[in-house]
Amino acid sequence: MSKKVAILPGDGIGTEVVAEAERVLARLNDKYTLGIETESALVGGSAYDEHGVPLPDSTLDLAKNADAILLGAVGGPKWEPLDYSVRPERALLGLRAELDLYANLRPAKIYPALVDASSLKREVVEGIDIMVVRELVGGIYFGKPKGVETLPDGTEKGVNSLVYTTPEIERITKVAFDVARKRGKKVCSVDKANVLECTELWRRVVTLMHKDHEDIELSH
Repeated sequence: MSKKVAILPGDGIGTEVVAEAERVLARLNDKYTLGIETESALVGGSAYDEHGVPLPDSTLDLAKNADAILLGAVGGPKWEPLDYSVRPERALLGLRAELDLYANLRPAKIYPALVDASSLKREVVEGIDIMVVRELVGGIYFGKPKGVETLPDGTEKGVNSLVYTTPEIERITKVAFDVARKRGKKVCSVDKANVLECTELWRRVVTLMHKDHEDIELSH
């Protein structure tokens, strides 16, 4: 059975990186007969230039019907003067929300040959091999109310809301525990429970979930 990969090159260096990644994908597809089919679409600033929006319906439909997405960086100085609602980066938030891409896995590993290339001391970075698990569809990027309003005295007020629900916290926590189980069996949950009520809830939910994952060492 064939698999479909949506190719969304993005802007600037994104197009360069994705082009090389696509070459690698094609090579692997031929060598191992993977049955991968690809289709490209515009996203970000290039999509705005062509369609007037950073995430056209056609691009979103392609992404929804694909088995995987190869996405390049978006944005650049050219599009900074645009209204906030149509800037290239809005495409990323749109893809996250529409596809419910709530879990972002970011590995951080230092290879011996690169230890001395780091701006940090060798004893700090040597041996680092961690996986950052980041929640992507809740929190301050999507919480409401949000926006900028003009006050009666003519000044302005900007508002963003940090909002998480129990189900949102539970599912990203499960991902973290599952990932940890395949690695060093340690999870460090990062919050500001001492000053933010929202992350006090976060810590409480994570702690409760740990009762079903006691083989994992949990710290905060």
